[in-house]
Amino acid sequence: MEALQVQTDVLIIGAGAAGMMAARAAADEGASVLLADKSLIGRGGATILAQMTVAVALGEAEADSPDVHFEDTMKGSRGLADPRIVRAVVDRGPEVILEAEHYGVKWARTPDGKRSQAFAPGHSRARCVYVDILNTGGATVNGLKRAIWKDERIRRLKNVMMTKIVVEDGRAVGAVGFELETLRPVAVSAGSIVLATGGLTEVYERNSASANMTGDGFVLAAEAGAELRDMEMVQFFPIAHLFPPLVGIDPIMWDPFRYKLGGRLLNGDQEEFMHRYNGEVAGKYTAARDQTTLAIFREVEAGRGTPHGGAYLDFRMVPEDKLKEAFGPVIDILRGQGVDLTRDMVEVAPMAHFMLGGVRVDEAMRTRVPGLLASGELIYGMHGANRLSGNAITEALVTGRIAGETAARERALAEGPPAAERAASVLRALEAELPRLDAFWHPSAAERDSASLQAFKRKLQRIMWDGAGPLRTEAGLTAALASVRALRGELGAIALAKPSAFALSRVEKLEAANMLKVGEAVILGAIERRESRGAHVRLDYEETLENADGFSLSLDANGEWLLARAERGE
Repeated sequence: MEALQVQTDVLIIGAGAAGMMAARAAADEGASVLLADKSLIGRGGATILAQMTVAVALGEAEADSPDVHFEDTMKGSRGLADPRIVRAVVDRGPEVILEAEHYGVKWARTPDGKRSQAFAPGHSRARCVYVDILNTGGATVNGLKRAIWKDERIRRLKNVMMTKIVVEDGRAVGAVGFELETLRPVAVSAGSIVLATGGLTEVYERNSASANMTGDGFVLAAEAGAELRDMEMVQFFPIAHLFPPLVGIDPIMWDPFRYKLGGRLLNGDQEEFMHRYNGEVAGKYTAARDQTTLAIFREVEAGRGTPHGGAYLDFRMVPEDKLKEAFGPVIDILRGQGVDLTRDMVEVAPMAHFMLGGVRVDEAMRTRVPGLLASGELIYGMHGANRLSGNAITEALVTGRIAGETAARERALAEGPPAAERAASVLRALEAELPRLDAFWHPSAAERDSASLQAFKRKLQRIMWDGAGPLRTEAGLTAALASVRALRGELGAIALAKPSAFALSRVEKLEAANMLKVGEAVILGAIERRESRGAHVRLDYEETLENADGFSLSLDANGEWLLARAERGE
């Protein structure tokens, strides 16, 4: 089948908030843009699932500034954020919020016309804007879709999986992959490439991610020669829904209602307990996510957990009219499934939610590979060892805009190869990539159904949750590393049928391989970090060291991880 060949100034891989903002920014700089996603444009990634708030120092609720936002974020990072990245994000936060409003994102307003700004734990000011308390992410994505949809400079490719960044003479010059629907090979040559593929939390059994958050971008970047940093740092959302089973409810929806309405966290003995861990006063929720996660697990470990291994969330003391006002139609959905918040408690427990480590970039979102940039949840630097609520969408919008601007401005650098040479290099890479993919998908003459891929994925997710989840030990991590490495052969032995169209099983096998690779990276970093810091809790090393160094990961010529200690700022 003849390949789809495209030449563009800027290629963006991933079309969530960061990717779409990068596309808008690059086009604003006059570049031609190709925006590619393995899902539908604007439907993949994490932003569309985000319900809550966006932290930005507008100062409309109370006196605030980017300097204060910077201080809060650095403090919340437990000493591990990159101040260059934090500075870049908080300084341009107000700008991108107003830009999003221009695209039709209707931030909530107070009766006097100011933008509503709510308080969130870890922030010292009420600075979190929102659309409504359950649809901020979806509204943001829809605004960005409107901003790019009719721009002739932005071409879109849906259902395309890129499998390799092409590097020629040390510079990224394009990418190759295939279309899911037609199996047609794809070769894109570009002056600059922006990775905006999101996180990796699908690698865990309990997670809040969309199913396509499988760590693809970390692998693409590392195989191209980029450096990853602090991959052990995975944030676990503390009060994700656990029981009873609910349909049509986002598992992480409880957080805003907890600090808006004063919902109480209770242990299995129906006692409040947060004051024992960080001195919280009843009804005042000031603990950051890492602190609350640890507190819940400590209660479970002490035998004071709920029947299903979590904590109770209790709104019974809130008047019914206040519940209805806050929850809106969600109240009826809950009651329809047997949960009446005026008389029932729900069980909550931590869930893998956000990747804190990632691809190391500079303040212009450049990786160490010329021509290759990264943005959004994929990057390291903004959050360190703990992300403050509301900082995720801010990071996506700002780093996407910066990456798009940089990519457009640097697309025609003098040292870069001419367009014709880039295109030839990318075609040669595609010719080598297709046999590799075919051998990976069809390792033997036997062809069988891919149902075993689902069992494989569940096995990996369980290994990661048990061995490299919220609470970690040397023994558990070492066992998990051995198990993950043993799964390489098991995955390689899965032979797929050869479909004529829509090769979902091919994508799933590639995703499983990426999950294995990034899962191993998480474990290696977690073994090496012999301390507890923020989201990384070692039960056998409970103290936080004075030294806040990080850990760098890169791939050697054989595709194996190389890990090294790296001083912060290095």
